[in-house]
Amino acid sequence: MEKLCYTPTEAAALLGVGRTKVYELMSSGQIASIRIGRSRRIPANALRAFVEACQQEAA
Repeated sequence: MEKLCYTPTEAAALLGVGRTKVYELMSSGQIASIRIGRSRRIPANALRAFVEACQQEAA
């Protein structure tokens, strides 16, 4: 079963960037995130949407 949400560290590993960069992308609104308690999680579909937006921007 695929994970529904990822931690910023997991998202960074999937994207091939650093954890700090993921936090920058979240704070700028380029990657959507949700709050669960005191933790931030990134929905899997938000990661896909970010990658698709980057691909469209590059084209």
